[in-house]
Amino acid sequence: MLQDTGQKPSVISQTAELAAKTQRWLRMGIDVPLILAIITLLLFGLLMVYSSSWKFSIQLGQPAAYMFIRQIVWVILGTFLLVLLSRIDYHRYSKLMLPAMIGTYALLIVVLVLRDTRLGADRTILFGSVQPSELAKVVTVLYLSFWLNNHKPVLNNFTMGIIPMLLLLGINAGLVLLQPDISAAATIIVLGGILFYLAGGDMKKIVFVILGVAFFGAIVVSVSATGRIRMLDYINGLQNPVQASYHVQRSLEAIVKGGLFGVGIGRATTKFTGLPVAPTDSIFAVIMEETGLIGALFVIGLYILILWRGLYIANKAPDPLGKLLAAGLTIWIFMEAAINMGVMVNLIPFAGNALPLISAGGSSLTTTMMSFGVILNVARTTRGVIPERRPASAIVDLRGWDRRGGVPRSGRFTNTRN
Repeated sequence: MLQDTGQKPSVISQTAELAAKTQRWLRMGIDVPLILAIITLLLFGLLMVYSSSWKFSIQLGQPAAYMFIRQIVWVILGTFLLVLLSRIDYHRYSKLMLPAMIGTYALLIVVLVLRDTRLGADRTILFGSVQPSELAKVVTVLYLSFWLNNHKPVLNNFTMGIIPMLLLLGINAGLVLLQPDISAAATIIVLGGILFYLAGGDMKKIVFVILGVAFFGAIVVSVSATGRIRMLDYINGLQNPVQASYHVQRSLEAIVKGGLFGVGIGRATTKFTGLPVAPTDSIFAVIMEETGLIGALFVIGLYILILWRGLYIANKAPDPLGKLLAAGLTIWIFMEAAINMGVMVNLIPFAGNALPLISAGGSSLTTTMMSFGVILNVARTTRGVIPERRPASAIVDLRGWDRRGGVPRSGRFTNTRN
């Protein structure tokens, strides 16, 4: 009895100290689950890039550790940008949005002028180091968030709201489509539609716009040789995996070899026997082969955690602009992950999307880390968001910020601001 009595104060004090630290983190805007998910994916990504890139590096005429070392440099740069942007109030970005959009248009035009063809497309500049289409996705979310927030009174007006927004999206997506990068162009259009909905756009007009975009998208796919081939491979793959594209066939081979627990880190063979671009677009197939279904579910779970925390931050943002920024960037990151993983198992037509925080490549990694910086800044600006219970409810009702100002219902989140 004396021993038990002596231990209780220690346990209680430790619990109280942990609770106090958690509340301090929340008041500072440090979303601990989100930060842990980012760090875990970054470290796991470095491990997988190290495992999958040495042969690819040699084929480029570089030392075996070339891509791994470059990835470490990009992680350091991305971390710096994340910390920097998390400390800058997102309201200050307003004056930078128009120059950023114009600069993005300029970079996309430079890509078309230089015609640095790699893997059948003109997507990069500076000897393949920079891919402006990745920047275009982020800038689209940022610019549209500010634009929609400033044009809410006329948002559902065709002349003042919908047509200007479609022009913004059309120019951006059109320049990307000319590379050609069909998946990036489609991502930009989808992100625009999601942001329009979250900003309070009328559902009927959204359906009208979606049907219009789908119609023109079908025309583009039918005219584009790349689009026709990818759709044909996708349909054939659904009917019979053996008839899928070569890329998907090798990916499925890697997945089958991995089984439930995988063959072990560094022991995959498909990455050496024909799996295309193993360190970049196909890295999820390498993950499946080396860590199995268990490892894949672990990675998917981390992306779901990021989606939940990002939408939670959006739901608790202090103003509509913060909600749009946090929700739009979070959904974009999750979309990129879902598309990359879906392509590897032929759930969706082939697209050249990177796996965020994991795939080798500076453009994807730095833009993703910049996006997380903005999301964390929204969390910092909110200050002191403390959940009462039922955290899963944080992901709903992102459109409801202007409907009413009543007292939150039982089971919802409340804001504690200091």
